[in-house]
Amino acid sequence: MEIKVLDTNAKEVGVMEVPESVFGVDYNEPLIHQIVVAQLANKRQGTKSTLTRTEVRGGGAKPWRQKGTGRARQGSIRSPQWTHGGVVFAPKPRDFRKKINKKMKDAAMRSVLSQKLREGSFIVVDKFEIEAPKTKLVAAILDNLSVTKSALLLLKGNQSEIVRAGRNIPKLTTADAALANVYDIVRADKCIVTKEAVEAIAEVYAQ
Repeated sequence: MEIKVLDTNAKEVGVMEVPESVFGVDYNEPLIHQIVVAQLANKRQGTKSTLTRTEVRGGGAKPWRQKGTGRARQGSIRSPQWTHGGVVFAPKPRDFRKKINKKMKDAAMRSVLSQKLREGSFIVVDKFEIEAPKTKLVAAILDNLSVTKSALLLLKGNQSEIVRAGRNIPKLTTADAALANVYDIVRADKCIVTKEAVEAIAEVYAQ
């Protein structure tokens, strides 16, 4: 199958052939949802921790006698209802990680790339070059490509000047095509991909 290639002024400069096994796959929403949930879970640190009543220091003595004071009976000043007391069902450090099968992850990537292409949200540019690492130059290219919401820019390799110039644009996320993941592509309104980055993606995910 063929994809049209634009320049940074949004003018068509040619077409490129891409494998249908990567960019012509049916949309599998349940699989993509499963992968996104797993990726978000794997980002969680799981380090939050608070103390239960057994771990809070103090509270060994009974605050007052059981009967005869007119007050509610209390066994410890570290009970959960007391200020500075322990926490009921206190959160503890835990591992939130979910295993992602490689075949499932690859299939989800093919599915989401194909869907973006069908929606017209997958923009291939011949080259993404700027004269100097300036934010206004990257912003001008985004305006030419009619990017009004969030965008993911996929480049081949670590192009530090473009990354540096684009990081001040809130709606833009820049990434190496080799490190692209399903979640970043799903959350972006449009994907802007250089021609060489498309070739790199096709090489990795072609069946």
